[in-house]
Amino acid sequence: QVQLVESGGGSVQAGGSLRLSCVVYGYDYCNYDMSWYRQAPGKEREFVSGIDSDGRTTYGGPVKGRFTISQDIIKNTLYLQMNRLKPEDTAMYYCQTESCDVWGQGTLVTVSS
Repeated sequence: QVQLVESGGGSVQAGGSLRLSCVVYGYDYCNYDMSWYRQAPGKEREFVSGIDSDGRTTYGGPVKGRFTISQDIIKNTLYLQMNRLKPEDTAMYYCQTESCDVWGQGTLVTVSS
């Protein structure tokens, strides 16, 4: 059974930084084609960033230039470095492995103005 466990969320002031982590437990092949999504209260879940099996990265418009996705395959861990955070970044952040179609339970990020 595959399990994704996120961590690193918290409360920060606008302009601050956070680094999210997502550890993949289970099968190593589930490490590939992974993404971060977020869902703010009252809004639909939206794509934040993704990294494919070749290491190519993509970003959603609102986070481009501020967030960086990376991955340590050896540690089975996906990261999201979030800089210059804004109040509108407040949301529950989820990681997802497309290769195994599994989601994590989420980690909450709150940015105050």
